[in-house]
Amino acid sequence: MNTHLLAAQLKKSLNHIKQEGFSSFFNILSRRFRSSRSLFTKPDVMYAYRFLKFTPTVQQPDNALSNGDKTINWYIPPIGKGSGGHLNLFRFMQHLGQLGFTNRVIIVEDDNDVPAAKIKSTISDWFGIDNVDVYYIDASIPSAAVSIATSWQTAYAVNNISAKTHKCYFVQDYEPWFYPVGTEYALAEQTYRFGFHGFTAGSWLSSLLNQQFGMQATALGFSYDRALYKPHPTADRGTAKRVFFYVRPPTARRAFDLGVLVLAELAQRVPDMTVVMAGWDVHHYTFPFTCDHAGLKNPNQLAELYSSCDAALVLSLTNLSLLPLEIMACGVPVVSNRAACTEWLLNDDIAMLTEPTVNTLADALEKILRSPELAQQIKENAFAFAASASWLEEGDKMAQRLEEILSSPQP
Repeated sequence: MNTHLLAAQLKKSLNHIKQEGFSSFFNILSRRFRSSRSLFTKPDVMYAYRFLKFTPTVQQPDNALSNGDKTINWYIPPIGKGSGGHLNLFRFMQHLGQLGFTNRVIIVEDDNDVPAAKIKSTISDWFGIDNVDVYYIDASIPSAAVSIATSWQTAYAVNNISAKTHKCYFVQDYEPWFYPVGTEYALAEQTYRFGFHGFTAGSWLSSLLNQQFGMQATALGFSYDRALYKPHPTADRGTAKRVFFYVRPPTARRAFDLGVLVLAELAQRVPDMTVVMAGWDVHHYTFPFTCDHAGLKNPNQLAELYSSCDAALVLSLTNLSLLPLEIMACGVPVVSNRAACTEWLLNDDIAMLTEPTVNTLADALEKILRSPELAQQIKENAFAFAASASWLEEGDKMAQRLEEILSSPQP
């Protein structure tokens, strides 16, 4: 680890201690030391995969289904600030709550010393939802008519439930691809054979899961928060260009290294250019182009940042994030890689799509920067497309399917 990376890790650790205290910090260290990849102690494979045997204890009487309750237990990974996956979960919980469903959050973690009440407060602060109760997986959990897994690890807990409940799976990406072919890949892939009804982020995932695993799934589309994402006026910069780049170095599917190579090539062609990097703190990296390091921004700061740019490079080697639609809603042309996992939402009328190579992606960005007419046409098409999307419609779609599931025979 170089000195810059070490400094970044120390800063992150100090911030955690300041916010959560030494006890929480040492608890995290303890878990990492015991993980199967620890460099400091003997690897403990059984500890690392203990979630495979998590079996929720459901309170008695187990009568949520027989009473006709509209209750949902969401089994989720530990939350993290800035997590788009968690934000999407809480967005749907909020909408379902407004339609008469009762939502509970079950944190699939058994050794966190942060009280459930503190987690509930954090959820309210970070995600703006406060009408959910929070439990840990090792607590006694209220009976629910529906139990929803939200990641491959949490799917094992839902699969182990022996109580009377409809089992569902909120799938936001094809998670086996997060890993090299090996143990985690195989265990993640098996969860799509558990027989749960899926709710997927987009139609690419629902088709993939149905074709490969026979999994029945309801595809939910993407939208954006209209109160946050809209064009902002920007100062005249003359001929200077700004390109937004979504950076997540630890998340391989966002192709950080490929993006850096593309922008380095682009900088040779368009010297008067600044790359605006947001999504992660990468100021400790070396880049051969001028950078504006925005780091991890709050959602209410992003629209102005996006609007200040002439184009955006957002790469997705598995399912899309919400960023392309949010950026389009701010009036900025998006350049992305062409693939089935992107083309279920993006097309050549609303974005610049090309093969994921250095030269083709640099070519696409250069065309946007050098052709105001092309950029304007894509901006207008994309803005109209984004305006047609609606979270309310997608939430209603999920609610309707849940009502159908609840009216079906008990499992």
